[in-house]
Amino acid sequence: MIGVLLIAHAPLASALAAAAAHVYSCAPQRAQAGVRALDVAPDVDLAATVAVAQRLIDEIDTGEGVLVLVDAFGASPGNIAAQLARAGHVEVLAGVNLPMLLRALCYRDGTLAQTAEKALAGGGAGMLRVAPPAPSPARG
Repeated sequence: MIGVLLIAHAPLASALAAAAAHVYSCAPQRAQAGVRALDVAPDVDLAATVAVAQRLIDEIDTGEGVLVLVDAFGASPGNIAAQLARAGHVEVLAGVNLPMLLRALCYRDGTLAQTAEKALAGGGAGMLRVAPPAPSPARG
């Protein structure tokens, strides 16, 4: 199974992991096994945090790879995640949202590349404009 590491500005990574556990409360293994969250505090030591993130990857890597989901490319969490990327072994996707995470969790029995593609598609599909309800017809 593909491991999933969430890296985001505190407390977003933990909140996303908790939300996934809530959604999958009937199947807690799906949302908790092989999933770790790393909340990045302001003014963090980047080198030390990269080392922590690498240890988390080592914990959840079963040999099939790890998908790292990060909130913002170019910010500290994204810079940390970028240092973890390894072709064919650690994939990094930026712009994590709950639909992306849920899709990653649903499809992590495939290959790392397949899981990354499904997660990316799920994240994009989860973003849409919701139209307001149509006005009720006037009653007479």
